[in-house]
Amino acid sequence: MNEIDLHGFTHIKAIESAEDFVLKESQKDYFSCKIITGNSTEMIKKIIKMLESHDFNFYIPSWNMGYIIVTS
Repeated sequence: MNEIDLHGFTHIKAIESAEDFVLKESQKDYFSCKIITGNSTEMIKKIIKMLESHDFNFYIPSWNMGYIIVTS
């Protein structure tokens, strides 16, 4: 599973980078990728808003709230 780690990014740069990453990954027939957000609830909300704007399927695993799994 490919992943992007957003630690150290500003929120604006993180959203842009995550969006580019997920759009690229979604070009595959079936895909699953990981967005590592850390525990910033503000960052997580912004990434979720971006994913919802593109109608991506995603979930945050209960065992680690610091990343988001995006699937086709």
